[in-house]
Amino acid sequence: MIASQVNLKGKHLLTLADLSKQDIMQLIMDAIKLKEMQKKGENHQYLKGKSLAMIFEKSSTRTRVSFEVGMTQLGGHALFLGRNDMQMGRGETIEDTAKVLSRYVDGIMIRTYEHDTVVTLAANASVPVINGLTDDYHPCQVLADLMTLYEKKGSLEGKKLAYIGDGNNMTHSLMIGCAKTGVSCSIAAPKGYEPKAAVIETAMKFAEATGAVIEVTNNPVEAVSDADAVYTDVWTSMGWEAEQQEREKAFQQFQVNSELMAHAKKDAIFLHCLPAHRGEEVTAEVIDGPQSVVFDEAENRLHAQKAVLAALMAD
Repeated sequence: MIASQVNLKGKHLLTLADLSKQDIMQLIMDAIKLKEMQKKGENHQYLKGKSLAMIFEKSSTRTRVSFEVGMTQLGGHALFLGRNDMQMGRGETIEDTAKVLSRYVDGIMIRTYEHDTVVTLAANASVPVINGLTDDYHPCQVLADLMTLYEKKGSLEGKKLAYIGDGNNMTHSLMIGCAKTGVSCSIAAPKGYEPKAAVIETAMKFAEATGAVIEVTNNPVEAVSDADAVYTDVWTSMGWEAEQQEREKAFQQFQVNSELMAHAKKDAIFLHCLPAHRGEEVTAEVIDGPQSVVFDEAENRLHAQKAVLAALMAD
């Protein structure tokens, strides 16, 4: 068994604000250990006989495959539940769904739109609930991002991550995750597309304890200056497709290209949660270039989530 010091048994993971700095760092260490064990073919079936219900109201590639494969590698079973597979999509309440599923499975992962859906599910479930993504937060992705930054840079303390683009769920979770772990986080978004003020305030409060600097600007060059990692996401997230043309105009000066990367540290890495739209938020030269670690980052979703699953659900 991995020597984890994280005691999350029976708890939920709705946002990274739910975790302490020690919890996040230990999950990263556990994820790295689980990655090593998987590469070596070592047995790590810590969830043998356990089942995870995976509710998908939003479609996904990485979230579905990484959680399903992760449960298999941990010796458990994952059950995919799309909108058309459940009564929740036909009028059954979230409260009733939570209570019924809790009688069948050992954990629930949900990928949905409104964050209140996850909060309500967790409040009525007697098993751990994991936020696989909402319109406001994406905690599992950021655990994988911080794991990747740690692997590539050897530590998190004192590092700087610059995020360029929409103030969306990724931005919110990055600010909180960075603030909790001592990583300074500089956000550059167009006017009108900044992160939510309440999330900025929360992140700044966490940053006071770790010495991280949380900044929000409308200037991409200012944000990227001296950064150890540069991060971006699509300009138009799922559910906002009607704004595609409007957003393309607003974000034109926020593309991550070689010129912008030149303002970061020479050994800066490039991160993207994927899927990516080459020629929009990032150029092919950057995402397919030597500074890009996006596929290592994508792989780390598997290992970071396995660490979360084991911490929440293992005996």
